[in-house]
Amino acid sequence: MSAIAYIALGSNLGHRQEFLCRALQLLREQPGMEVSQVSASYETEPVGGPPGQGPYLNAAAELRTDLRPRELLQLLLDIEQKLGRIRLQHFGPRTLDLDLLLYDNLVHNEEDLIIPHPRMHERMFVLQPLLEIAPNVVHPVLGRSVLELHNACAAGAAAAPPAHVAHASAPASSEAHGEPLAGKILAPGRELGGLRALVTGSTSGIGRAIALELAAAGADVIVHGRREDAASAVAAQVRAAGVPAHVLCADLRDIDACRQLVQSAWAQWGRLDIWVNNAGADTLTGAAAQWSFARKWQELQAIDVTATMLMSREVGALMKEAGNGVILNMGWDQADTGMEGDSGQLFAAAKGAVMAFTRSLALSLSPEVRVNCLAPGWIRTAWGESASEAWQERVRRETPLQRWGTPADVARCARWLVAPAASYITGQEIRINGGAVRG
Repeated sequence: MSAIAYIALGSNLGHRQEFLCRALQLLREQPGMEVSQVSASYETEPVGGPPGQGPYLNAAAELRTDLRPRELLQLLLDIEQKLGRIRLQHFGPRTLDLDLLLYDNLVHNEEDLIIPHPRMHERMFVLQPLLEIAPNVVHPVLGRSVLELHNACAAGAAAAPPAHVAHASAPASSEAHGEPLAGKILAPGRELGGLRALVTGSTSGIGRAIALELAAAGADVIVHGRREDAASAVAAQVRAAGVPAHVLCADLRDIDACRQLVQSAWAQWGRLDIWVNNAGADTLTGAAAQWSFARKWQELQAIDVTATMLMSREVGALMKEAGNGVILNMGWDQADTGMEGDSGQLFAAAKGAVMAFTRSLALSLSPEVRVNCLAPGWIRTAWGESASEAWQERVRRETPLQRWGTPADVARCARWLVAPAASYITGQEIRINGGAVRG
């Protein structure tokens, strides 16, 4: 007969929400297990342990399971280990913490397994999410509901537990990790809170839109460009969204500069969770429009292809070692179908290479790092603004939605792809082209 158990989930390293989502997915895949309810996520400041830790993300879940208590605890420990939990420091940072709080009305007290959790009634970061899904569940030792325990803890008057609970050793997965009264629910639309991103070529156009969209979702953003004044202007807009920003300048035609950009960005914040290779050579406007075919290809190959590959490999290796990360590359929706003319040949070759590389890199970096490719269609950037009426008509004719795409359309897709909601998507090309299909 299935038992009802309640667990607490926490993370303060890397892509915190994605670690919580992946843990829940692994539980759902377990035979004889149903994840019947999950709370919202709450952010808390760490307490104790080494200085400089980031805030925790906490949640609670209700399980209906055929596993016995000790089997369930072992499953939680196995999932922690699978998702990169390393126990080196007491109260240290961790990718994932899973605590068994309650198991039906069971009271169990052994050195390696204590149910109910011996300190759950003292922890607001446990009680707040638990209150959402189990307000009337009664603590089998204290005889008080979760609602009553929550209110008592909030008032600083939590009931003292019996001596055998108060002094018992905690089970292996039970370290405290949050300031009990500092919890706050993550606001809707801030799903990237606490993550750190870099967007190459983010001083204008699609890159700028992506940087601002990630900031709006709560991510800290490093703005990259060749000109510091332009990058600083975008960084100011990022900060206006209420998140930290930093500027790094580099000429991506220089191989050494590409490597240095990755190293400087990683050192700036101690890690990166999101890397977007948006930068591309503009061979359509200005003086570049008059370059020879060979000169245009040289520029596209250096920036769109070589820089993307080198930086993806460099940051991907760091992310894989850290245990998590997301990389987005920039392709083209017509790369695999072709388009007539010099520009069609150039962009098909360059972006086709990036799209093929993305698929292979995703295999190399999985399962820790996800790698996907955006493949925009007709997007109204600098060239589109000045395109002839014939091109304007062609865009309307070839696009079922009968309009140009905008940088914001691409940015919104990027925001989704790097978020926990897309945690099962890797090695894919996402076409943002208004439904245009060419065979």
